[in-house]
Amino acid sequence: MMTALGNGRPDRLPCQVHGWMHYYLRTYLGGMDEWQAYAKFGMDVAIYVSPRYTYRDADLTKWEQTHIDLGVDSNGNRCWAETIRTPKGDLHHKGAWNEITGWTTEYLIKDLADFELWNEFFPVPTGIDFAPIQEVKDRLGDKGIIRSHPFSPGQGSPWQSFCTLFGTEQAIMLGLDEPATLHHILDGIVRKTLRVTEMWEGIPSDIVEVGGGAGCSTVISPDFYREFGLPYDQRQNGLLHAVGLKVVNHFCGGLMPMLELVIESGADGLETMTPPGMGGDCDFREASRRVGEKLFFIGGFDQQAGFERGTPEKARELVFQCFEATKDHAGYICCPSDHFFHGDPACLQAFADAAKECVY
Repeated sequence: MMTALGNGRPDRLPCQVHGWMHYYLRTYLGGMDEWQAYAKFGMDVAIYVSPRYTYRDADLTKWEQTHIDLGVDSNGNRCWAETIRTPKGDLHHKGAWNEITGWTTEYLIKDLADFELWNEFFPVPTGIDFAPIQEVKDRLGDKGIIRSHPFSPGQGSPWQSFCTLFGTEQAIMLGLDEPATLHHILDGIVRKTLRVTEMWEGIPSDIVEVGGGAGCSTVISPDFYREFGLPYDQRQNGLLHAVGLKVVNHFCGGLMPMLELVIESGADGLETMTPPGMGGDCDFREASRRVGEKLFFIGGFDQQAGFERGTPEKARELVFQCFEATKDHAGYICCPSDHFFHGDPACLQAFADAAKECVY
């Protein structure tokens, strides 16, 4: 896996999953944990763990969170609401979850005034502890890699994080109508990330995941990303490199018009290489030809066709297709193009076994 992250060719094709979903572990694997699941199928191991942070009490008292359980709705979803009290006003958001996943039903930031409250009072860590990562590293040895996430209020990168706080459509419209306001907001978000990343020196992780689906070409145009995504990703990725980490840009969706922009962002690799069957546009062979010498790839496997609705034979076929498409140019870790929640474990076994047969 480390050879692939260096854009080299290992002895054989490594494989992982994009995080084990608790629902899948409970429903299909008898409640085993991620370590047991990786061992069961004989996959290479990718463990997701980030630093533990500490905060000043004075900062936490200015961000007082009151969480309310709203009970179960008519569809069986557990609903919640939260009020955050700051010295200058309150913020509110709501969400829901079920046995599979959770989602937002009311965004935290609704206008510029809300953002200014968030920007002034959202607590930023003042201390960092790598112990959770080191514990995984000691257990993992050379069996796989450790992946971390940057400190960000949503996911991965400033643009993606703002979309999780404000709503994607609303964020796009803000950029079109009030570009200066959006730049002000994104600058506020990235500054917090950079303050924390400066403390990451010596982090024992192998790779950090940035970006998110809100940056892909099925959501925004390359021109929109160049204005509102690229400058902030460059700042973030540059500092992540400075503390010694590889950076993988996570674009789950359309990415073919974004390939060269990912290189410009300073990322070392690209995921999730989502195929058309999963709603993306990845032409794996063309992507490898165009940018494979400069970016490693993770993903590309159609988890719906191969796992959720697949057969072991189909899973094997898809692994070999991914290998043949990338073997001449890109360092590559075969992986489902995103999370999966269903599927015969026999398909996962076929996936792992087929990867071992793909020899460079």
